[in-house]
Amino acid sequence: MNTQDLTPPTEFPFTLPHGLVDADGNVHRQGMMRLATAYDEIAPLSDPRVRSNTGYLVVILLSRVITRLGDLEFMNPKVIENLFAGDMAYLQDFYQRINYLGHGRLQVACPHCEGAFEVEVNSLGG
Repeated sequence: MNTQDLTPPTEFPFTLPHGLVDADGNVHRQGMMRLATAYDEIAPLSDPRVRSNTGYLVVILLSRVITRLGDLEFMNPKVIENLFAGDMAYLQDFYQRINYLGHGRLQVACPHCEGAFEVEVNSLGG
């Protein structure tokens, strides 16, 4: 058995429901989010934008933990500001699942047979 197989993942793929539309009209939907560190959650609290508007905390936090979005070269708060509200809500939920539940899976039930099973989150928006 390979010991790397026992290492829990620290990055998780996602697919945005709508996608970020860049200045050239390209839509960026596929991305990666890494697990947050304690510093990722603490550092934004000293940012003046967060002090003047606590709602901005999530913008900075997501810009720190999203490691890739489509083929964008840089991830920063301005990128997050330009997301559609539905994508922002999706990313906040995704962040909660991977950081506090420890995975990107959801428990679901089949509406027909009522059988319960898990699905990977990254298969949901795409």
